[in-house]
Amino acid sequence: MIKINALSRHYGEFKAVDDVSFEIRQGEVVGLLGHNGAGKTTIMKMMTGFLEPTAGSIRIDDLSIEADRRRIQQRIGYLPENCPVWPEMTVIDYLLYQASLHGVPEAARQGAVARAIRRTALKAKATATIQTLSRGYRQRVGVAQAILHSPDIIILDEPTNGLDPTQINQMRTLIRELAESATVIISTHILQEVQAVCERVLIMRAGQLVVDSRLDALQAGNRLLLAVNNPQAAGYLGRVPGVRGVTPGVSNAQRSNYLLDADADAAPDVAAAVQQAGDRLFSLQPEHRNLETVFSELNQEAA
Repeated sequence: MIKINALSRHYGEFKAVDDVSFEIRQGEVVGLLGHNGAGKTTIMKMMTGFLEPTAGSIRIDDLSIEADRRRIQQRIGYLPENCPVWPEMTVIDYLLYQASLHGVPEAARQGAVARAIRRTALKAKATATIQTLSRGYRQRVGVAQAILHSPDIIILDEPTNGLDPTQINQMRTLIRELAESATVIISTHILQEVQAVCERVLIMRAGQLVVDSRLDALQAGNRLLLAVNNPQAAGYLGRVPGVRGVTPGVSNAQRSNYLLDADADAAPDVAAAVQQAGDRLFSLQPEHRNLETVFSELNQEAA
């Protein structure tokens, strides 16, 4: 559905985005992750047609951002990082105005606004002027304008910025609901948000794409955690097919822990080797990493 090929954006010698390529299938919920300044917002601005690429291409199905900018923009709902709103307008008036800009037919605008208000839990503030709203409510107004025209691609830049814990949970529920009928791309530097709602993650670092993986595969890692009763087990564990290395862990008199550089499919052979050695097997499981661990590893590689 979305195909990004060799995308770059340079400001003089500075490469904000440097030769980035990826594809996103219809219905995916993808997290675009990275530290501040990694290039996330720049990519989103290019995808939505608000910023010209220095090089590369952006295609949505058979449409090209260069030749079909307006048609692509009509299919996208976009929440910028700092959502522009008119503070003197009421929430309803602002959303009606945005509906007209999105090309929603006049006869359908009231219904579209009502649905957006309901889905973003804005009913209590519908007649309030935007300048009286908290930051969290303004953020929800921004999400409401992004979904007014029922787009099939929704791009949210820091959607939980300024929300309290209850509002964050409501936003996560809304994102899951939106994903039932649309492709959703979320940019954030908050790791928990990606883990909560995304099925795939793209990690940017210094303008380059360094990770493109399903979240479950990324967190599974490629190591096994083993606990046996033999402090000398490393000798035979290193000879097990599929085990590339053995690192002893913290142990005590009854239990010796090992970290095996091996994929999960090597586990049966590891268990068989422990049994053949006559050792007692306490536990054997794949190492599960969270995004904080992955980020730490990426930073160590960059250092």
